[in-house]
Amino acid sequence: MNQSKIRNFSIIAHIDHGKSTLADRLLEFTHTIDPRSMREQVLDDMELERERGITIKARAVSLSYNDYALNLIDTPGHVDFTHEVSRSLAACEGALLVVDASQGIQAQTVSNFYLARNQNLHIIPVINKIDLPSADSDRVVHQLENVFGIRKEDVITASAREGKGIQEILNAVISRIPPPGGSNDMPVKALIFDSVFDNYRGVLVFIRVMEGKITPGTKIRFMMTGKTFNLTEIGVFKPSLSPVKELSAGMVGYLAGNIRNVSDVRVGDTVTAEKSPASSPLPGYRPAKAMVFSSFYPSEGTSFQDLQAAIDKLQLNDASFSYETENSPSLGFGFRCGFLGMLHLEIVRERLEREYDLNLITTAPSTLYRIRKQTGEIVEVDNPNRFPPWAEIAEILEFYVNAQIILPDEYLGSVIKLCKDRRGVYKETTYLDQSTISLTFEMPVAEIMTDFFDRLKSVTSGYASIDYEYLDWRISDPVKLDILLNGELIACFSSIVHRSKSYQRARQLTSKLKETISPHLFAVNIQAAIGGKVIARETKSALRKDVTAKLYGGDITRKRKLLEKQKKGKTKMKKFGKIALSQEAFMAVLK
Repeated sequence: MNQSKIRNFSIIAHIDHGKSTLADRLLEFTHTIDPRSMREQVLDDMELERERGITIKARAVSLSYNDYALNLIDTPGHVDFTHEVSRSLAACEGALLVVDASQGIQAQTVSNFYLARNQNLHIIPVINKIDLPSADSDRVVHQLENVFGIRKEDVITASAREGKGIQEILNAVISRIPPPGGSNDMPVKALIFDSVFDNYRGVLVFIRVMEGKITPGTKIRFMMTGKTFNLTEIGVFKPSLSPVKELSAGMVGYLAGNIRNVSDVRVGDTVTAEKSPASSPLPGYRPAKAMVFSSFYPSEGTSFQDLQAAIDKLQLNDASFSYETENSPSLGFGFRCGFLGMLHLEIVRERLEREYDLNLITTAPSTLYRIRKQTGEIVEVDNPNRFPPWAEIAEILEFYVNAQIILPDEYLGSVIKLCKDRRGVYKETTYLDQSTISLTFEMPVAEIMTDFFDRLKSVTSGYASIDYEYLDWRISDPVKLDILLNGELIACFSSIVHRSKSYQRARQLTSKLKETISPHLFAVNIQAAIGGKVIARETKSALRKDVTAKLYGGDITRKRKLLEKQKKGKTKMKKFGKIALSQEAFMAVLK
């Protein structure tokens, strides 16, 4: 295809600013999808995406407009999926920066703008939802000018819901975004930006062709893994998979070649032709850095092999998800998994349970710590059960992030108090306009990975948004908090918390476990301990059988004899009985 007629662009925005609705209108306006097949969030094909109203996976689609081929990639808006956005931007020359006309610039708006600018993309600002009664386009234009230096005449106003401004957006994509570079005469060089497993065709590889031409029957090689395959099908996204005869430089499409082993394909790898290969691979992507860790174990009725196969396929579709096998004395074999944040953890768990029909036990989340031993050796610990003995530790470091919170000025005091309570270090305050503030704090990852987002939304009535970037390691004072049931250590309930909050956390855990552990025929002692010192305790009372119910009279000694016999039996049962833990108990600790 003539490269001058190709445009590759993404839609980037803060969550719920209308990316998916805008993508729907672009599909409708260009007649890419049959009107009978049209529905809301047509590119969000996961049940979980439609249920939550958010985009989780980036989706590519090819639009035809005025003899131009416009390759669109719709991206997620939550901070946990920033890695997905950065990978999508690497396959584009431009981006639509969508901003809500009533909410204005939010945290992910700022983050995504700089992601796009750092990759030298041409940015087209779009103010969406101008049909809302609370819309204030002039205020948002003023914010774009102050924060990003965007000129007023470059801003497009639109209403994706009503279809206003769609033609102007398409014309701007053609006129402002340059055509892709690359020569069709060079050796094949294509970037893998995503992949998915198909039960009938094997692994489908999503690529952006940088150099050369690819045709069906070509023998290709993945430069990172060294694996070779004969292509059986190539195509583009319409938005369903649509086979074509050729993918040339600048085009976005997919490859299929009976690739059955999911480990043969890696996101960021370079595809080249086996016959005349490229001399060097493309730069690829910076690996995602997991900051939240949790373990998945198969519950009763789910085998370890089923879980392993499901995780392998899921990682193919989510390159920021990492895992390794581990063994727990109480739960058996499972996987220690790394995530970009708590929402990422929740989404992965739900996808495994829904898409692969699994029933999982999930352990309490933790973050990464760097420990310097007395010998000088430095180890990184993401699992509380790998924490070295205290006598071996010289110092412990935890990771900090630079958090940017955008909020209305009336909530400034509440948010500062919340951040201070979470051991945040204040840096600066910037006014985006007369009533909107950007607040910057340096905060430990451990303090924002659990319920910080919920608390932030609560104290600001839902108006605040947050984005963060990784900073550095700093000396801290965390401790390992263990949970014991009747004196037996339950390793999967262990967690690492800051010493200043250990007692509060211990009280929360013991109280919640008392509520969720099922009653047994013997009392269950629930203890939270640091080292050998118990700092909190609760007791789950035993189920009591009325052994004197059959008595209808007689001397009191008969009643005492039965009660004494029951007492001895309960003492023996407590010594040998096993405590059954339900999934509700694990979920209570997770939350």
